[in-house]
Amino acid sequence: MSQTNDPALHRKGLLITAVGGLSLSFDIPLVRASNGEVWSVLAVRCFATFLVALAAWGVLHFLLGRRIALIPGWTGLLIGLCYGGNSLAFMLAVFNTATANVVFIYAFTSMFAAILSWVFLRERPTNATLVTMAVMIGGIGLIVQDGLQSGNFFGDAMAAAAAFMVASAITLSRKSGADMGLVPLATAVIPGIAALALLPAGGIAIANPGFILFDGLIMIPLAFWCLATGPRYLSGPEVGMFYLLETVLAPIWVWIAFSETPTTQTLAGGAILILALLGHSLWQMRRKAKAARAADVAAEFPFSG
Repeated sequence: MSQTNDPALHRKGLLITAVGGLSLSFDIPLVRASNGEVWSVLAVRCFATFLVALAAWGVLHFLLGRRIALIPGWTGLLIGLCYGGNSLAFMLAVFNTATANVVFIYAFTSMFAAILSWVFLRERPTNATLVTMAVMIGGIGLIVQDGLQSGNFFGDAMAAAAAFMVASAITLSRKSGADMGLVPLATAVIPGIAALALLPAGGIAIANPGFILFDGLIMIPLAFWCLATGPRYLSGPEVGMFYLLETVLAPIWVWIAFSETPTTQTLAGGAILILALLGHSLWQMRRKAKAARAADVAAEFPFSG
């Protein structure tokens, strides 16, 4: 399991995952801008990401003399399958419901990570985290109810599945403590192969392939590497919190580029999710700062009390 007690390593983890969350916020706008058929977009995006993984592995292995496993053992493969399932479910969500629905439901990643950490890592969530979960479930309920009314339930369900898969990958990465930075990039080939098998009769159909190539070659590899590396320095729920950047920013980019306005009910549910996560994050930071001050006092006066 990763160590997160070192403040310097914790700050490093925060920076890495922040870059990952910001990069991920451009994923949906780039997918939308490519104007392609779902399986075509998924195939090109995944194979582009896989090529980046091979190139990065080659640079690290041959030019820098750094030996690194592309997929570290069976745990790495299992994590890769989780990321592959996430890519598949996420793409189906993007093509079957509104952007706001996707990213707001996807924000539940941090709470899924908290639940999985509780079950498998014996890291019991605090009472504040449990309360936050309950509030967020209420917010997601509003969004899913809106999806049922508008016929977007399948897309909403795929967004929830994507959140669960990536939370599973975060939890497994944290438990292993190994370097999993290349795993989500290398195993992107799995959903890519599945997408090739489901292509329409005419083959690849993407009106603006430059956008999806930029997404697959640059933005997704950067985002996935950062977010897969984060669990080495941060807890699972903390890494999940940085998916909130996509939750906040992706609907803004889509609104600016495509004039897609969320429904009032979706915005209400999203606001509940964001405020719950923000309040929980601020509480966590305050609690950690208080614990750090107490540790400093104990170190300065070891025989007091």
